[in-house]
Amino acid sequence: MSHVGVPRGTVRKRRSLALLTAGVLTIPALAGCSSDSEETSRAVPQDIAPAARDRVADGSTVNWAVDAMPTTLNAFQADADSATTKITGALLPTLFPMDAAGHPKLNPDYLESAKIIEREPKQVVLYKLNQQAVWSDGREIGAPDFVAQWRALSGKDSAFWTARNAGYERIEKIERGSDDLQVRVTFAKPYADWRSLFSPLYPKEITGSPDTFNDGARTALKNTAGPFQLKGVDKAKGTVTLVRSPRWWGEKAKLDSLVFRVVAPKDRTKALADGTVHVTDIDAATANRIALALRDGSGGQPLTHGPGADLTPAAALRSWALAHGSDEKQAEIAQAAREANRKAVVAYGAEQKALRGYAVRKSLEPAYTQLALNGESGPLADDRVRRAVARALDRQELAETVLKPLGLPAKPLGSHLALAGQPGYKDGSGALGDQNTKEAQALLADAGWTQGGAAEKPKDTKAGSEAEKKDAEKKEGEEKKEGAEKKEGAEKAGTTEKAEKSEKAGKADADEKKTDKTEAEEEAEKEKAEEKADKDADEDAEKADRAAAGSDESAASRAEGLYIVGQDDKPGAGPARSAATHVLAPSRDAAAQSIALLRQAGAVSGDSAAAKVTAQDKQPGGAAGAYAPVGTAAPAPASVKGPLGKDGKTLTLRFVLPSGPGSQSLRGVGDRIAAMLEKIGIGTEITKVPDESYFKDHIASGDYDLALYSWPATAYPATDGRPIYAKPEPATDGSLLVEQNYTRVGTDHIDQLFDQAVAELDEKASRELMKQADARIWAAAGSIPLFQRPQLVAVDKKLSNVGAFGFAAPRYQDIGFTDRQAAGSPADRKK
Repeated sequence: MSHVGVPRGTVRKRRSLALLTAGVLTIPALAGCSSDSEETSRAVPQDIAPAARDRVADGSTVNWAVDAMPTTLNAFQADADSATTKITGALLPTLFPMDAAGHPKLNPDYLESAKIIEREPKQVVLYKLNQQAVWSDGREIGAPDFVAQWRALSGKDSAFWTARNAGYERIEKIERGSDDLQVRVTFAKPYADWRSLFSPLYPKEITGSPDTFNDGARTALKNTAGPFQLKGVDKAKGTVTLVRSPRWWGEKAKLDSLVFRVVAPKDRTKALADGTVHVTDIDAATANRIALALRDGSGGQPLTHGPGADLTPAAALRSWALAHGSDEKQAEIAQAAREANRKAVVAYGAEQKALRGYAVRKSLEPAYTQLALNGESGPLADDRVRRAVARALDRQELAETVLKPLGLPAKPLGSHLALAGQPGYKDGSGALGDQNTKEAQALLADAGWTQGGAAEKPKDTKAGSEAEKKDAEKKEGEEKKEGAEKKEGAEKAGTTEKAEKSEKAGKADADEKKTDKTEAEEEAEKEKAEEKADKDADEDAEKADRAAAGSDESAASRAEGLYIVGQDDKPGAGPARSAATHVLAPSRDAAAQSIALLRQAGAVSGDSAAAKVTAQDKQPGGAAGAYAPVGTAAPAPASVKGPLGKDGKTLTLRFVLPSGPGSQSLRGVGDRIAAMLEKIGIGTEITKVPDESYFKDHIASGDYDLALYSWPATAYPATDGRPIYAKPEPATDGSLLVEQNYTRVGTDHIDQLFDQAVAELDEKASRELMKQADARIWAAAGSIPLFQRPQLVAVDKKLSNVGAFGFAAPRYQDIGFTDRQAAGSPADRKK
């Protein structure tokens, strides 16, 4: 899977977010949102070729591929990315890294203990630091470093360009404990996710002033505290080189050096074959190349794949005949083609031989792929249409499409806020309901999207039945007024008889008008029916012509990168998106999403019991309010022919997908989703856009209806999930502040549950609130989780303790070669 589609956000100056707009999604009951039992699930194990440290040789260098040079080494800045995360993980303290189950675990290299020692009147956390923990300049890690980082990230000083304030703004003070190795942190407001703070921890020399924070840590880290230290950054070569730290007090790093090298995804197969990288994320195509190389072995058999493998005997004979024929020009062309093919076969064979030295480590990445439904405007602004889209999806089929060929567990994800195997994971999809074509069609019918709707004339701008009601009332009032005026005129003439005649005349006039109107309406309807019949005949003829011509128009559309599913006509311009929308700038990779810009409006008080679901509120298969009203008839057929319509417009959604070479799997999922939606009458316009503009120009700006992108796992859903699902709020200038909620779908109730959970110090109660929030996110149908992303990593077979880490953070000091010769000089390793 491509790493495109993993956003995160930032702003330099925070807006005031105290104002909450009114309006919530009315859901009387949410099935499964308050169960007392957690779903038993296990995380897919990591695949890192584990080896005991005494089996790992000392020395050597490992080259690890990254997508791009890190634009900053300050993990708390807006443009921090996956390379930033990997590099700082080897250089700086992480106090509570995630373990293999996705749970934060105390790091004994830096902490002896850390716990809440007081809850009333205020929360107090006491950190006891490892006595040996020092920075690379020899200064001990202590309270001054904690204080400097708190002040930089608290949000109180806008001079610090920070992308994260969550949790730090709740701290009231930080003090030295009973000795220099104790740090006492007092919170002004309770904060359940306190373990997320101070990771990574930077030295006070960096966080102590805006200049060093904003600029000083972008390309250099002179003071570090990890198993490695930074040797140099070479932008020309595209490398960041780390070397073993002599000041490291923990278990010594096995490698002499660790080099992060920029290698584009399309070049990684060649880089592996050339031996310029030892570890790299790969796509399914490269994984297949390595599998074929291992299968073929060294038996010397001719390859049945690669260049020329599909050449038939007849084609080979024809090529030989042309190359040796009497037509000199044709012979020259054929000979050149045969020579080019021969060279390609030789090069491919050499690459395959080199690829035998690698293994594909695979697990599930701590991130999930979702279908995003933009609810800001257009058809998806109606929650019934969003739910119909969700109910049309066969999520099991989509998971199998991506994961089954890789031999990974293919199960749809059931939560927005936790992954399978993490503490607190529970499948909350029942709040929306399972795949059901009839229910989806009923929802669309209730929303006014019908088979003949595309041929209807646009109705009044007022909502259908409401507009008709007001028009009828207006006509009735005019008729009464007209009759009353005639009666009043008759009375003034002093003749009751005349008045009565006048009144009768008024009624007669009204009746005559009604009759005239009825006749006019009948005539108009007759003409409309005739026009529709003519139009249908023309369309049928046009379709037949297109079919006979080989669908040239469709081919032209596909050549332009635009694919239209469920509609024969060329797509028109989609609904305009608001230009005045403030979003948080996204970055490149899921791993850096934990540096999320969040807002904390404070704990929202309320009766938690009121949020619980009672037995009588539950509905089989889903939540009340997640379906069309009782009595709404679904269209009879299991699938419909062509897109539905309303007010003369077809129900067609713009589906934006990345076009990069590493996104083939994502585009395949998009094609399947489009086919599923076509069955219920929803057409899709699939537009492929460059990877570099996918988020900036489309997702973040709201220029899409449907899109696929990923969010990472987090051990702190109450903190990191809040900006992703927060209800968008209007700013004072009339724009919309969406934080990281790129679907623009949210409710006050969801926000309140996040606020309650982040302030709940009882871990079990906090998780229960997160389950309730997840159920309501499902019901709002702005984001539909599909599956956990596959993690494929090509690794030199002689390397241990590195590969597909899953949830767990790498232990860089344990990575190394188990082959003594491989751990020697570069020349030795090539033998």
